[in-house]
Amino acid sequence: METGYQHLARIKEAASAAGIVLEQVQHWPHDAEFVISSSSFIADAFAANPALLHELMHSTELLVGDADEQALRERVIEALAGAQDKDDLTQRIRRLRRREMVRIAWRDLGGAADLAQTLRDLSAFADAAIHEALEYLDQFQRTRRGTPIDEHGNEQQLVVFALGKLGAQELNFSSDVDLIFAYPCVGETTGQRARISNHEYFVELAQTLIDVLQRPTADGFVFRVDMRLRPFGSSGPLTMSFDAMQEYYQNHGRDWERYALIRMRPIAGELQSGNELIEQLHPFIYRRYLDFGTLESLREMKAMIAAEVSRRDIADHIKLGPGGIREIEFTVQAFQPEYRDRRLTRVLDRLAERKLLPDYAAAQLQAAYIYLRRVENRLQEFNDQQTHTLPTDDGGRARLARSMNCVDWEELTHTLQAHRENVRTQFDLVLGGEIADHAVDPAASLLLSSHDEVVIDSILVEFGFTQSAEVAREHLLHLRESADFRAMDESAERRLKRLLPDLLRAVATTELALQTLERVLLVISKVLRRSTYLALLHERRIAVPPFVRLCGASPWIASQLAAQPHLLDELLDSRTLYRPAGREELHGELQDQLKAVDEGDVEREMATLRQFRQRQMLRVAAADIAGAVPLMIVSDHLSNIAEICLIEVLRLAQRDITARHGLPRDEQGRAVGFMIVAYGKLGGLELGYGSDLDLVFVHGNCKGDTHGKRPVNAEVYFVRLAQRIVHYIATTTAEGFVYRVDTRLRPHGNDGMLACSLDGFTNYLQNEAWTWEHQALVRARVVAGDAQLAQEFAAIREKVLLADRKVAELRQEVREMRQRMLSQLGTKGSSHFNIKQDPGGITDIEFIVQFATLRWAKLLGARLRFTDNIRLLAGLRATQVISQSDVQVLENAYKVYRQRSHQLSLQEQTSSVAGEVFVELRAQVIEIWNRIIEAE
Repeated sequence: METGYQHLARIKEAASAAGIVLEQVQHWPHDAEFVISSSSFIADAFAANPALLHELMHSTELLVGDADEQALRERVIEALAGAQDKDDLTQRIRRLRRREMVRIAWRDLGGAADLAQTLRDLSAFADAAIHEALEYLDQFQRTRRGTPIDEHGNEQQLVVFALGKLGAQELNFSSDVDLIFAYPCVGETTGQRARISNHEYFVELAQTLIDVLQRPTADGFVFRVDMRLRPFGSSGPLTMSFDAMQEYYQNHGRDWERYALIRMRPIAGELQSGNELIEQLHPFIYRRYLDFGTLESLREMKAMIAAEVSRRDIADHIKLGPGGIREIEFTVQAFQPEYRDRRLTRVLDRLAERKLLPDYAAAQLQAAYIYLRRVENRLQEFNDQQTHTLPTDDGGRARLARSMNCVDWEELTHTLQAHRENVRTQFDLVLGGEIADHAVDPAASLLLSSHDEVVIDSILVEFGFTQSAEVAREHLLHLRESADFRAMDESAERRLKRLLPDLLRAVATTELALQTLERVLLVISKVLRRSTYLALLHERRIAVPPFVRLCGASPWIASQLAAQPHLLDELLDSRTLYRPAGREELHGELQDQLKAVDEGDVEREMATLRQFRQRQMLRVAAADIAGAVPLMIVSDHLSNIAEICLIEVLRLAQRDITARHGLPRDEQGRAVGFMIVAYGKLGGLELGYGSDLDLVFVHGNCKGDTHGKRPVNAEVYFVRLAQRIVHYIATTTAEGFVYRVDTRLRPHGNDGMLACSLDGFTNYLQNEAWTWEHQALVRARVVAGDAQLAQEFAAIREKVLLADRKVAELRQEVREMRQRMLSQLGTKGSSHFNIKQDPGGITDIEFIVQFATLRWAKLLGARLRFTDNIRLLAGLRATQVISQSDVQVLENAYKVYRQRSHQLSLQEQTSSVAGEVFVELRAQVIEIWNRIIEAE
């Protein structure tokens, strides 16, 4: 770590090389060595651009005195004046941002500005930068898209609302900005030949503004933008009309959104109309009084904070940790329905004036807030990074203590701890009650330490194991004898003792208590060395019943929780646990999670994909077990999860391969498309919990090499792209894999290229493919990739399926393929029935549908586009090629079999059942098979 003296030497050397003469350090404003030693960000900025230092030294902007907001706005206007296009604007605003952040950090560290001035200065710069950037981008877009107007011809402007710290004009040094976008009225653009809706116009404008603000370039970024506070969160539209906003908050608004909107403030665009919208939202934001439900909501959020602190072990986090900034905000929010002010310190003053808080309590919270926010800024000013965690290294601690004018680290931590204790006291007093009972039940201690079987059995009987205490004791002893139990530390042991009584009582009430206990203790054994999860279950007792219930219902779920304990987080909210996310919500959530990963951190991206898939699968399984969603919808959800993963994996893989080799282009210079075609269960929208993905990779037709730093032949590019996709999905890491991938259905099977051209694919299907490959094509569809290429694939699929076929040959080849499958995969003997492979099972139904589709393709017409068996059966019934009664039997059998197949997967069992099960159903399917397939 460089000292202030070394930083100064670097700056002087850079200035000398640039021909800039600097004054002696002692003549620089404030204690220059102190300021520079406290911020590598300032030192690096001056070393990279000594002209910036020279400019600031000869201005009055670093001197004592309040910042002039009007002068700041004029500097922004001057810096951006004449921007020619988006790229020019992007560069100008980043360079301005570095200048202003250096100026603000210098004034803060040098004592020229107090906390309030610093926060106001940061907020004022954000306001001006976002407002002026929006003005330019709107001008650029209107030249291409026209002018958005309402039904009366009035021009419309986007309004940018700030929430959080920026909304309160208390932005910290390296903060995200929480934004919401809205526009007054629906309508469409005018002035250009191609008209688009106002919604499309403003979504495009909002996307461009976000990109200009947060995309990293050689000059850095301006602000990271967080849009998760908008209506419907990450799955919601990027911008909405005022009417739609009001409708959302009236019908869907939640308590946490009420608190968030307290700080809502228009900062860019048509500010007057923005303020009018806020006025219209007042009935939602500000209730006349705090009712019981609101207080309960605050208490729930308080408990969630405590659980998060415990789970993530973030005691040194000055924002989220105990006694941190978040607890001050929650304390004040309890009173804000009466005091309509965005700024926290003002509300504290008024609470003291009205005696709603004792004078000393308000003063303590004021002092703590100022101190914690100063520490927050000093942490972030060091290297312009968004951090809230106290340093653990000696150098970092010494630097932070010095920047806070403390003698040493001990003085800083003593002062900090005193403030945090005051905050915690008021936090608990205002919101009331302890979060959890921390007393340890003596019985739990005995269960984990006693060797007296009689004592253990008697305790287990008290907990509810009245008829099975002996077996329950064996399960408990198995846990005690495990290596993980013996290796756990005191903290884990204490947490386990606190959790155990609640856990045992919940298990004892289940239908299969001993089986459930075994699975629950398996999960517990796997988290003993990560005991924050024990704390999570104890602190948030609402999670215990679903945890126990799901483990009892499915060993598959129990094994998932044991292998990936982060899934326990999903148990905290029953509203989402039993409500699988829709397609758009899934995509938005995965995109947000991947955006949070550093660009190119493939290991973290792979972990994110795996964890995303595991969480979403758990939600589907929970809803399935609870009977909250029907069979067909379960498969839809499972298929959606896979498709969203593939869409994002394709994007990541293209990024990686294109960065290395450039893009393949056709003769007109256009990028050549690529798509992922799903066959089998995913193609037929019938994915199960353990299904592999049958994938084929197809690219557009092109010749020659890519256009990049390391050009390769186009075919090589697409093969490597396909390999990259498989790597992202199928590679086993510490988090497992996303899906197993089977690519054998591609042209020529394992002997063929991993990715083939559309022409090659078409030629193969029309001239070389076997009948069974045409059967497979019935269930094929594009799930990711180029839209134009997908349309071409659909046309080719239809053409191949519509081809003339000799019925006798088709029937014979279908029979022969089915017989080969039976000889390889069918059950030998009658003691068991394999639901998928044996006669009368799922495969027979699928073959009947495929045969009928190929034979009567021309009659199916538009229904041929369907790839799932149920809708194809409906089409065959509608065309009367299969009788209504036969279709009813096949549909019923197919749904019953798939339902049992899902259940068996959740029980980690094979697809076989006892031979006497489904006897009548099997006989009916076999009878239909014989009439349709075996008949000559």
